[in-house]
Amino acid sequence: MTDSAAALVERLTTIVPDFPKPGVLFRDVTPVFADPIAFGRVCEALAAPFAVGAGFEAVAGIEARGFALAGGIAAQHQVGVLTVRKAGKLPGEVLSEQYALEYGEAELELRPGQLEPGTRVLVVDDVLATGGTAAATVTLLERAGYQAIGFAALLELDGLSGRECLEPRLPVTTLGRVPA
Repeated sequence: MTDSAAALVERLTTIVPDFPKPGVLFRDVTPVFADPIAFGRVCEALAAPFAVGAGFEAVAGIEARGFALAGGIAAQHQVGVLTVRKAGKLPGEVLSEQYALEYGEAELELRPGQLEPGTRVLVVDDVLATGGTAAATVTLLERAGYQAIGFAALLELDGLSGRECLEPRLPVTTLGRVPA
């Protein structure tokens, strides 16, 4: 019997207490990426709800673990990848968006003009917490002239309202829910 994508994420994810600050339980999904079967299955599962109909023409990965997921999904679907970076990491012209997250504030950047206006983009990341990072990414994509068509993450943290933050704007899929 083979494990589902959700079961593989649950089995392979490790918890690191008090990282990046005391009281936070960090979910380390890098063992999922290191396992080729698990990585392929989670990429397929994350993309599946958004691949029907008009589908997506690119995948936006949020720094840093979202990059790995975006690359895997894009390779499977033969579409391009956009990288949404932390402030100061991209050269040239950038769009930037400040946002709040569960343990502070941050800023994301995206280089505009990489795709045709109206390109349908799936947004991916490893964890959905408050939704601030994902919402800022969607705003950046819209400001760049693209159409965010959905958000997908491996894990969703219960009680932080990330899904509620995003669902008025676009559909959300995750492979598992865990306590915050």
